[in-house]
Amino acid sequence: MNFVECHDEPIHVPGYIQSFGYLIGINAVSHSITFFSENIKELFQIGNSDILFGKKISDFPELFQNVMTSDIFESLENLTRRDNETYFDKISINGKIYHFSVFRSQDQIFLEFEALLENPYKRITNKYDNFYINDNDQEIWDQLLGTLFNIINYDRVMVYKFMEDGSGKVIAEKTNDSLESYLGLHYPESDIPRQARELYKKKRKRIFSNVFSEPVKLLSKTFDTIDLTYSSVRAMSPIHGQYLKNSGAASSFSVSIIIDDQLWGLVTCQNSVPKHIDLEDRVQAGIFTVLASNAYSSFKSKRELEYRLDLNSKASQLKSEFLKHNTLFESLVENKSAIKNLPEADGLAVISENYVVTDGITPQRDIIHRIVDWAYENTEETLFISRSFLKDFGDELGLDETAGGVVIYFVEKSKNELLIWFRREFDDHINWAGKPEKKIGIFSKNGEEKNIFSPRTSFEVFKENIKGNSRRWSSRNEIAIQSIRDVILETSHRQYVTIKKLNEQLKKVNEELDSFSYTISHDLGTPLTVMKLNAQMLLKSLSDTSDKNKHKISSIIDEIDNMAEMMNDVLQLSRAKHSEIELENLETQQTIQKISENAKLTFDSPNSEVVIKNCPTVLADKTMLHQVFLNIINNAIKYSSKQDHPKVEIEGREEEDQIIYRITDNGIGIPEEEKHRMFKIFNRMNNARKFKGNGIGLSIVHRIMNRIGGNVDYESTDAGTCFILTFQKPKFVKP
Repeated sequence: MNFVECHDEPIHVPGYIQSFGYLIGINAVSHSITFFSENIKELFQIGNSDILFGKKISDFPELFQNVMTSDIFESLENLTRRDNETYFDKISINGKIYHFSVFRSQDQIFLEFEALLENPYKRITNKYDNFYINDNDQEIWDQLLGTLFNIINYDRVMVYKFMEDGSGKVIAEKTNDSLESYLGLHYPESDIPRQARELYKKKRKRIFSNVFSEPVKLLSKTFDTIDLTYSSVRAMSPIHGQYLKNSGAASSFSVSIIIDDQLWGLVTCQNSVPKHIDLEDRVQAGIFTVLASNAYSSFKSKRELEYRLDLNSKASQLKSEFLKHNTLFESLVENKSAIKNLPEADGLAVISENYVVTDGITPQRDIIHRIVDWAYENTEETLFISRSFLKDFGDELGLDETAGGVVIYFVEKSKNELLIWFRREFDDHINWAGKPEKKIGIFSKNGEEKNIFSPRTSFEVFKENIKGNSRRWSSRNEIAIQSIRDVILETSHRQYVTIKKLNEQLKKVNEELDSFSYTISHDLGTPLTVMKLNAQMLLKSLSDTSDKNKHKISSIIDEIDNMAEMMNDVLQLSRAKHSEIELENLETQQTIQKISENAKLTFDSPNSEVVIKNCPTVLADKTMLHQVFLNIINNAIKYSSKQDHPKVEIEGREEEDQIIYRITDNGIGIPEEEKHRMFKIFNRMNNARKFKGNGIGLSIVHRIMNRIGGNVDYESTDAGTCFILTFQKPKFVKP
């Protein structure tokens, strides 16, 4: 016994037609009859139809005399110049009127006949058939169903829209009062399998008049199989027939909805009792469906144009904002909310090197880093889009509901620059028309039994809960992301050109500014000292009763100290860039101990516990090394000094060809969103305002570590901060 998948069933070559029609096949070259339906003898009232094989129609004037009077067969070549273009007419056979259709498929000419059904209530087009007056797409489909309901007079008419995965959903419906509604129900992809969808694109109107009638066999001495793709009378698949019976329908009629040359959906109609629809009414239903489809396409294009215009306006504004900043990363960070909102995301992460800046609802930083690592290992394209990211990789990456769906865009892979948009998990459900499960059934065809997936027997609503997905990223969302990509590429190019032109000028200006900073910092030292001495002498000369004046003078002295400290820091920053450096093997133990003791006095924190562990020798410049440890240790003791039990731990260790020092405190910590600004000059954190400082120290450290071939980084939480200093390993010195 053979097994046949639904997708493999050859429904275009059933070998049968439906009983309401008659079919004759003629060779397009010789015009000889090559096949016909078994019931053709009833149409022409002949006893033995075998006499037709190999003959021409003109050989039987007594059979086709009424047909011949219409002069149709005198110009078969003209009627069938192009494949699959159908010619319609009406003819009289034995005193009865029939619809007559002629079309050509490959090297065969198909002649189809079906009896004319008189309908005294023929539908006449009126002003209400103008689908373009509707304000939204739902009104278009509702109006179409109202029109078709009057034409075909079936119990149920529906608009069935195909989803991206091939499944479908009823988005509009009109029924008589006795039927339950299918509106909003989903149908699995297997209900209309792939090859059926392909046929709906080629043959756009299909009728199944009576699911209980026996099909009529095709007879041929020339062909084993006959392709009936474009035939109106093609017999339906027995599986589809059983499906309709299970749903309670005895007749069905469908018209394809083609949008942008794609099968967008179907108008599908069902009747509880067998009922044939006249060919003219079917054609008219097809015309109205095309009109509604065109109206929907026009409506969609109009809305798309409005969206594109609005998106272009927002993209232009974003572009102008980008150009206000010196680097791409700054542009992305300063415009993160707009970048998040354009594709309607819940959250955004901007990643550059080890910096992560977020906006909106996003996962924790450690999860974001895991997603970045995953993206580098698993995606080759610059853009990755998923609405089922949580479902697919939740366990592997430890994701939560904030990462139901993601869009990952690599701005520059080599620089670890990327954007990640997030959408939360969407707690959703699907109402299926019956439980979407496959069962094996046995069907007999041509005396051969086949195992095939059987249609479900129940269409009772089955609710499926959907977990691990976000809302679907629409085509508009993807267009918005493309616009952001275009802005990034264009502004990056402009910034590159501008920076290249200004580079030499900036280099000269920076040299002059550094020289000026050095000079000013040095030369202002003497007048500041004189001012402070005079202020101190004035303070001592005041009487004990002049408290108000004493306070003013003390304030002047404090400000002079602040100015002197800032000028000294600027001087150190200039020296860090321009001073000659001499790298040598340096021990650090005594330097660290001395700086730690002085820092406890400076910041009035005698209770600070400073734990100094292993201090390996490093390769560095002696003066600059002292400046690095001075700034880092001072910060550690200063920002932890207000804790109940302030503690600083300093430890160095060897790692391959590097020496790494970690200076850890239990202080105020550094907010994650400010990490990318930490080494910029005059930058101070919001939570550090209550501490004295000017925001220069870390800039000095950063500049020095770069000059001596090292690096500075940090890790921070609410429980404190750990600065990581990476030095070169000391060179071996011969004794």
